[in-house]
Amino acid sequence: MCAQYVPLDDVVPQLNTDSTRIRITSKHRGWTRKPIAISDALDFWSFAGAAANVVMQLSWREVGYGVVESKVDSGALTKHPWKRARTTSQYLAVAILGSDEERLAYREAVNGAHRQVQSEPGSAVKYNAFNRELQLWVAACLFIGFEDTYQLLHGKMSDDQAESFYRSSSTLGTTLQVTEEMWPATRAEFDVHWNSACQRVSIDDTVRAYLMDLLDLRMIPWVVRAPFKNLLRFLTIGFLAPVFREQLGVDWTEDDRRRFEHLFVFVSFVNRFLPRFVRHGGTYVLMRDLRRRIRKDKRLV
Repeated sequence: MCAQYVPLDDVVPQLNTDSTRIRITSKHRGWTRKPIAISDALDFWSFAGAAANVVMQLSWREVGYGVVESKVDSGALTKHPWKRARTTSQYLAVAILGSDEERLAYREAVNGAHRQVQSEPGSAVKYNAFNRELQLWVAACLFIGFEDTYQLLHGKMSDDQAESFYRSSSTLGTTLQVTEEMWPATRAEFDVHWNSACQRVSIDDTVRAYLMDLLDLRMIPWVVRAPFKNLLRFLTIGFLAPVFREQLGVDWTEDDRRRFEHLFVFVSFVNRFLPRFVRHGGTYVLMRDLRRRIRKDKRLV
């Protein structure tokens, strides 16, 4: 089993959001001040920070070693990148848009893979993919990714909007083993939880080498990789808060931050002229594929 930690509720955060969150200065550009749900954050640009989210998740040693040492080759990012992209995106789609029955089906499929992800005797780090604390960390990273990309595209939310967005997000964790009671009750409580959790961020040479291969798209043929390598690296580092960049050992200047935010000002301008079915179309295609797989009793992951 994974090491048992002092509960995060009992940890006094030594970090604050200046270290644990990226800086977003643009104001909200929406036409209304209506409540926002996480389902509003499914624009295809929301997946621009996917690689950064992997870095964040793997920055807890147990998650990092669980992925690096995993024997589940069929879902390995480095060996089957397109399949892994599909299954991860489909998990997010069903967690946000799926019915209770669809979430249960996907949970059972993921559980089948997770049963094989546990440390061997003598492993440098003890881990078990069924550890709810580790799953809560992964779910928190996913929430951060959606909140960051939504605000980069639409500007900073009001306090009320941030609260409604947060309240709709617990299924990112409860679609697996995280219970509703484990998910912090309010957005403010989540900030405390997140800052406490980030104190456990630690990337060693083994996990760093894996993540740097991810940043450089080493798992993709060079013909496909070449046009996107620099852009992906820029986006990935831009989506990482200082605590993660420091552990990964990458540089990010204030000029880089401004270019990153200006890029999303441009993207958001273009994005507002695209109809919702175009912006969110990929997610709905994934849901149709999931329902087809369930209907035909085909493998989900």
